[in-house]
Amino acid sequence: MNNSLRRKLRWVLFAVLLIILAPLFLIPAYIVITPPASNLMLWRLAQGHGVTRTWTPVEQMSPNLVNAVLSSEDGRFCLHHGVDWQAVEIVIDDLIDGGTPRGASTVTMQTVKNLFLWPSRSYVRKTLEVPLALYADFFWSKKRIAEIYLNMVEWGPGLYGAEAASRRYFGKTAARLTMREASLLATALPNPLTRNPRTPSDGHQRLAKTVDTRARKAAGLFSCVSGES
Repeated sequence: MNNSLRRKLRWVLFAVLLIILAPLFLIPAYIVITPPASNLMLWRLAQGHGVTRTWTPVEQMSPNLVNAVLSSEDGRFCLHHGVDWQAVEIVIDDLIDGGTPRGASTVTMQTVKNLFLWPSRSYVRKTLEVPLALYADFFWSKKRIAEIYLNMVEWGPGLYGAEAASRRYFGKTAARLTMREASLLATALPNPLTRNPRTPSDGHQRLAKTVDTRARKAAGLFSCVSGES
C-alpha cells in the first residue's frame, strides 16, 4: 500500500469515527444549545434545496400542533424512554405472521435520525437509531425532544420546523394554528415532499380529520411536553 492510499484510508477512517462519536458529544450539548443544522438539512442542501427555518420555543407553538403531531407520530410519547418496545413487539409479531413491515419509529428516533443519520431506509440506519434514541432520552427532557423535533423536522423542500411551515402554508405563526391546520401539518410529515397542507388531497384531508379527532381526545396524554398535570 503506497503512502497516498494510506493517507486517504486514514482520512476515511477518521471521518467514519467522527460520524459515530459526534452524537455522543452533541446530544448533551443540545440540552441548552440550539442545533445549528441537521444531517438531513445538509443532505438536502447537497441536492440543491435551500434551508428555511425559524427556531421557536415549544411554549410559543400552539398546543394544537403539539397534540396533533404527537397523536399522529407517537401516541405513547410520554410513556416510553426513546424506543416504544411495545410497538416494536407488535411489528415483530406481524412479521412473524407474514404481515407487511411497518414502522415503529418514535419521535425521539426520528429526531436523532434527522440530526445525525441519513434519510434513506436501511436496517443499518434503523439499528443505529435505537441506541441514539435511548441516549438522547437519557439527556433530554420530553419537552426538549418535542421542541427539537418540531423545529428540525422537514415540512417541504427546504422547509424545516413548525414556524417556517406555518408561515409558508397558512400565513400565520405556529402559535395561532387551529386544530384543523395543525392536523393537516401533522399528516403531511410522512411525505413532506409530496403532501401540501395548504392544498391537501382528499386522502390527506381524511387523514387530517382522523388525527384531529384523536388529538382532541388525547390532549392530556402529552402533559410531559406542556408541563400540565
